[in-house]
Amino acid sequence: MLPGLRDSLNLDLVIANAENSAAGSGITPKIFAELLAAGVDLMTLGDHAWKRRDNLEVLEKEPLCLRPHNYPDEALGTGWAVVETAGGVKVAHIIVLGRVFMDSVACPFRTVDAVLQEIPEEVKIRIVEFHAEATSEKQAAGWHFDGRVSAVVGTHTHVMTADARILPGGTGYLSDMGMTGPYDGVIGRDSRPVLHKFLTSMHAPFTVAENNAHLCGVLLTVDPTSGKPTSFRSVDIAEAPEGAFFHDVIEGPDLTI
Repeated sequence: MLPGLRDSLNLDLVIANAENSAAGSGITPKIFAELLAAGVDLMTLGDHAWKRRDNLEVLEKEPLCLRPHNYPDEALGTGWAVVETAGGVKVAHIIVLGRVFMDSVACPFRTVDAVLQEIPEEVKIRIVEFHAEATSEKQAAGWHFDGRVSAVVGTHTHVMTADARILPGGTGYLSDMGMTGPYDGVIGRDSRPVLHKFLTSMHAPFTVAENNAHLCGVLLTVDPTSGKPTSFRSVDIAEAPEGAFFHDVIEGPDLTI
């Protein structure tokens, strides 16, 4: 879908969390190359950054693949980068790992605070990817960085949340961008072995699901002079109409149901 979307939506830059792209866990050099060819400009890894040996090869050789920046400094790779669009606009992207129900890492809030001091002043567009389990931690990050970055976007839980908005200080926020992959399963895995695990407590290999693929994420439009978003909205494109989700909501104070 992405090559067509780059044209139809006039996309300047595509950033993708790719840590589940290799059969659900990690990335490989081959998949990295495939995603670049499909139109992804920058990729990130999360808590699966060390799950595959292939990840290390990508992190060592490819500066366009990031891992959470609040891992120890001795860990391979980095968690932030500045990339430039074809039109010459520079964009900084930072990824950190949350600490609630996750690995023991440095404080993600303080880590981003420090990186923001390092980013050159002329780089106005700054995006924070908060890879975390708890929506409370991600929401706290939204408020902590409101007015200081262009957007705070959550990844990791594989299910898109319904709280896309621009916060009062001018920062776009979404608790989780969801998953690009098959939704006829359990967060991308075939439901049968997952159910076996839940019902019996016996482990079974979790194979990748195959049906009802969606492309999910966020479409962000930013004023390059101020770094403030002018538009911030969720994206959910199903491969087939029968697999589409219902995103209509009932709004307004005067409801008749």
